[in-house]
Amino acid sequence: MIYRFLICLTLVFTVVACAPTFYQKTYEFNKALSESNYDQAASFMAASKKMETGRLEFLYYVNYGMVTSLQRDFDQSNQYFQKADIFVEDHKKSVLEEGGALLLNPNLTTYPGEDHEKLMVNYFKALNYLEMRQYNEALVECKRMNIRLNQLSDKYKSDKKYKKDAFIHVMMGIIYEAFNDPNNAFIAYRNALDIYENDYARLFKTPVPQQLKLDLVRTAQKTGLWDDADKYAKKFGIENKKDDAYADLVLLWNNGMSPVKDEWGINFAIIQGSNGWVTFVNKDLGLTFPYYAGKDQPSVSWIRAVFPKYVERKSFYKDAVVMDSTGNKYGFSFAEDINAISFKVLEERMLLEFSKTLLRVALKQSVAAKVSQENEGWGAALSIIGSATESADTRSWQSLPKDISYSRIPLVEGQSSIEIELTTLKGTKEKRTIQLPKFNKGERVVLPYYTLTSFDAQTSSQF
Repeated sequence: MIYRFLICLTLVFTVVACAPTFYQKTYEFNKALSESNYDQAASFMAASKKMETGRLEFLYYVNYGMVTSLQRDFDQSNQYFQKADIFVEDHKKSVLEEGGALLLNPNLTTYPGEDHEKLMVNYFKALNYLEMRQYNEALVECKRMNIRLNQLSDKYKSDKKYKKDAFIHVMMGIIYEAFNDPNNAFIAYRNALDIYENDYARLFKTPVPQQLKLDLVRTAQKTGLWDDADKYAKKFGIENKKDDAYADLVLLWNNGMSPVKDEWGINFAIIQGSNGWVTFVNKDLGLTFPYYAGKDQPSVSWIRAVFPKYVERKSFYKDAVVMDSTGNKYGFSFAEDINAISFKVLEERMLLEFSKTLLRVALKQSVAAKVSQENEGWGAALSIIGSATESADTRSWQSLPKDISYSRIPLVEGQSSIEIELTTLKGTKEKRTIQLPKFNKGERVVLPYYTLTSFDAQTSSQF
C-alpha cells in the first residue's frame, strides 16, 4: 500500500514543480511598474491580498509599499514597509515548513527576504519620511539601518561576503545632513568611503562616487575638521572651496528594475559506492556530493537537480544629468549596484543551495527505491518523475530598482522646479521637469526620482 501513497505524493511534486516561476506569476505587475502604470500595479496587489497571510507576506508588504510610494501616498506606503520591517524582525523558520521544503519543494517555506532586500526596506521608509519632511522619523530609520548593518556584519565573518553596504552609509549621511547634523554626516560618509575603497571595489567593482568625495570635504568643513577637509581635497584632487548655496537638492535616481530569479538544471551521474554510499557527480562542473542511501540504492544512473539563478533586466535609460536654474549641468554618481549585489548574495550561498537540493533529490530517490521493492515499475516511474519535476525557489523583491545614483544640485531662493535630461540605451535624449517643494535658506531637500522602465528578463522558460 505504501507505493500508492507515494505515487499520490509524486503527483503533488508534479503540480508544485511544474508551476511557473515567480516572475511569470507576477509578470503583469512588473510590466505595469515598468510602464509607470502605478494604478494598474496597485490593482494587481489589491487582487493578491491572500499573499499577506501566506508564504509571500514579505513580498506583499514591500511591493505594496513600493506601489503606494510611487502613487505618492507616502503614509500608506510606510505602513506597508513598517509591516515588512516587523516581519523581518519577528520571522522565525518553521520546522514544518523547512521539513516540507527538504522533502517536497523549497517554495513551501515562507520567503524571508534576501539580506540586501531587508536593508532596502529602511531605505524606502526613510525616503518616504524625507518626502513628507519628517526628519526625526527619517533619522530613526537611519539608526535602524545602522543596527541592521551591524547584524549583517556579525552574521558573516568572511571578507569575501556581502556584509557591509556602502550606499546605506551614504544614505545615513544624507539624512544626517537633512537633519542639520554635519558631524554624524561626516562620520557616515567616511564609513561609506572605507567600504567603497575596500569591499565594493573588490566585490562589485564599484568605484567611490564623485559626489561622496565632495560631500566628505564639505561636511569636514562644516564640522570644523579643516585638516580632514584638506586631506580629502588633496587625496581626491578636488578644489576645497566654501559652500555658499542658498539651499540644495539631493536627487536619488532609482533606475531600472532589479534582476529576477529563474531556474537552471544540472545532470548528475549516480556512482554506486560501498557500504550504502552513492555519489552524485558532474564532471563538467567538478561537483561531487556523497550521500548515504543505505539499502535504498537509487534505481537510475543519473538525476537532474534544479537551482535558482538571477537573470538581469536591462534598463531603458543609461545616463542622466540635472540642470539648475542657470543651465548648469550636474551628473549623477553611481552609488549602489543592486543588480550586482543580488547576484553576489545568491552566489555566496550556492554551495548550500546545491547541498539542500541534492539532499532533497536523494531522499526522493530513496523513496523510489523503497517503492521498487514492492513494485519495480512504479519505483522506476517515481524515480524518473521525482527527478524531472524538481523546482527552484524563484521568489524575490522584483520591484526594487536595478541601481541607485545620486547628485547634489544647488538651489536658488524661490526655485520651483529643475529639469532632468535622460539618455536612453539608443542614445536619444528625453527632458522632464521635476517639481520642487517649498524650501528655506540652508535647507537640504531630498527627493527620489524613478525610471523603472526596463526590458523583459530573458528567462530560460518564456511565457
